[in-house]
Amino acid sequence: MGQRTNVTEFVLLGLTQDPAGQRALFVMFLLIYIVTIVGNLLIVGTIIASPSLGIPMYFFLAYLSLLDVVYSTTISPKLMVDLLCDRKTISFPACMTQLFLEHLLGGAEVFLLVVMAYDRYVAICKPLHYLIIMNRRACFLLLVVSWAGGLAHSVAQLLFVYNLPFCGPNVIDHFICDMYPLLGLACTDTYFIGLTVVANGGAICILVFIILIISYGIILRSLKTHSQKGRHKALSTCSSHIMVVVLFFVPCIFMYVRPVYNFSMDKSITVFYTIITPILNPLIYTLRNSEIKKSMENLFCKVLSTDRIRISSN
Repeated sequence: MGQRTNVTEFVLLGLTQDPAGQRALFVMFLLIYIVTIVGNLLIVGTIIASPSLGIPMYFFLAYLSLLDVVYSTTISPKLMVDLLCDRKTISFPACMTQLFLEHLLGGAEVFLLVVMAYDRYVAICKPLHYLIIMNRRACFLLLVVSWAGGLAHSVAQLLFVYNLPFCGPNVIDHFICDMYPLLGLACTDTYFIGLTVVANGGAICILVFIILIISYGIILRSLKTHSQKGRHKALSTCSSHIMVVVLFFVPCIFMYVRPVYNFSMDKSITVFYTIITPILNPLIYTLRNSEIKKSMENLFCKVLSTDRIRISSN
C-alpha cells in the first residue's frame, strides 16, 4: 500500500501531441458527443411518450440508449478537456472511478444485448406467449441481472488494479484509464493478473458474442414459417440488433482476448467502441425501425401543433 501512494496521479499522453490536431479532434468529438446525447435521449423520450412503443423490446432499447448516454459521458468530457490542456493528468481515485464506470456500463451493456436477443427470440419464435413470458416483472428482473453482471465484472477488474503497487513512472500512453495501460505501469509482475483479465473480460466477450450469433441464427432460421410481411419486419429488427452486436463486440474481443500488451492501434479501437459506437446505436435503431420513425414524426408534429396553439392564444 505504501508503494502505491508514490503515484497520486497519472499523466495521459492522449491521442496526439499536435496542437492543431488536438483542436480538430476537440471539435469533432464535441459534435459526436452532442449528437450522441441528443440522439439517445430522443429515443428514450419517444419511447416514453409513445403508447404504441409500450412493448418490452422498446423498454430495453430505451435502457440501452440511457446506458450509451452515461457510458459516453464517462469518457468524452474528460477526453475533450484534455484536448484543450497542455498537461493531461488524472488523479489516482479519478482513474479508478473511470475504470470502474467504464467496465460497469460496458458490462451491463453486454448483458443487456443478451436480454434483447432473448426478447427477440420469444417475440419471433413464441409470439402467442410473448407478453406472458416477457411480463413487467420479468423485464425488470432481466434488467437487474444485466446490471449485476456488469457490476461483478467491473468490481473484479477494479480489485485486480487497485491493490497493485504503482511506484513510477506514471505516464499512460492512452486517453483513458484502462486495464492494459495500467498493468504496464505496475512495478510488479502482472502476468497472472493479465491472465485473469483475459479470463474475465475476454471470456465474457467471446462467450456472449457466440451466444448472440447462435441465438440470432436460430431466430432467422425460424422466420421460414412466417408470412412475408412478418418476415420482413423481423429481419429489419434483427439486422439492427446484429449490427449493434458486431460493432460492440468485435473491438472488445480484439482489446481483451490477447496477452497483456499495448499496441499502437489500441487508442483508435478504443475511440471506436467508447465514442463512435454510442452514436451509431441510435442511428441504426431509428433508421431501420419504421415504428420508432413514425412515433418520432408523430411526437414532433404534436410538439409543433402545441407550440402553434400556444403562440396563437398569446
